Amino acid sequence: MNDIERILGDEAESLLGYECRGINGGHLHLPGPDYVSRVLVDSNRSNTVLRNLQTILGHGRLGNTGYLSILPVDQGVEHSAGASFAPNPLYFDPGNLVELALEGGCNAIASTYGVLASVSRRYAHRIPFLVKLNHNELLTYPNRHDQTLFATADQAFELGAVAVGATIYFGSPESRRQIEEVSQAFERAHELGMVTVLWAYLRNPEFKQDDADYHTAADLTGQANHLAVTIGADIVKQKQATVNGGFKALNFGKTHERVYSELATDHPIELARYQVANCYMGRIGLINSGGSSGSDDLHQAVRTAVINKRAGGMGLISGRKAFQKPMAEGVELLHAIQDVYLSDAVTVA
Repeated sequence: MNDIERILGDEAESLLGYECRGINGGHLHLPGPDYVSRVLVDSNRSNTVLRNLQTILGHGRLGNTGYLSILPVDQGVEHSAGASFAPNPLYFDPGNLVELALEGGCNAIASTYGVLASVSRRYAHRIPFLVKLNHNELLTYPNRHDQTLFATADQAFELGAVAVGATIYFGSPESRRQIEEVSQAFERAHELGMVTVLWAYLRNPEFKQDDADYHTAADLTGQANHLAVTIGADIVKQKQATVNGGFKALNFGKTHERVYSELATDHPIELARYQVANCYMGRIGLINSGGSSGSDDLHQAVRTAVINKRAGGMGLISGRKAFQKPMAEGVELLHAIQDVYLSDAVTVA
């Protein structure tokens, strides 16, 4: 706990001592060693899906705690291989990415079909694979922001994956098509017994206003989470909320004043709690993304993990902060994230 407090610095007291006043933590379905048999047993998931989710939850340093630490590496397509791997060229080789996930004690590695297929015989039995099915590629000129299917659930199954992932850009003109495509892909993945993870991101230039960037508003991301679980996501990946009031500022959609006055006030744990609540009160686990790499990575990663755990979330999926460093430093950062979830002193607020 002392290391966590030291890393948080001046924020330690406000983050570690805060008690939620909005949505009561006692109403949540919280992560735990028995999460699959306690929470998901009520759902229509098949025995094979439940087994594969338990396989992910049982792996790595967080094994059998109910929490997740996943290494995502789809940035070679999403941001370009050069932008992603030039800081550490060893990671142009997919084998080194999987080794980072193993050494880092991760529950799973999430990456593109090509990355995981290229090393599947060596590693698919050693760490759970999550194949990302769609991507936004930036070689098209001028750039477009759209998610295109690169692989199928059947291809992921054949290489030995236990899970698939996909992104929907909620709020974008293409979102209706993406919802339909991903819903169908997730249905097929469930037929094959694989776990489904949705990157429930917002994408619309109008969401960025002079006063705030509402791509990370609690009310908008919360609704994206609600749509994600509606189409069959077993786990939702979301950017951690930093503001609120997106519906009000943009004057669209439908909301309720209580969302802002009581349920999701300004404290970061309250904002994240509202995101968890929209995942059917935790019946579907929420993992937050780690964000881009910078000069304050350790502090930001631990801060994000503390907020996620105290809000009732299921873990963190952090990539660039780990793989854009020498492997030893990347492993250290992943372990620091995991230490938050292993600490009994970091409780649900």
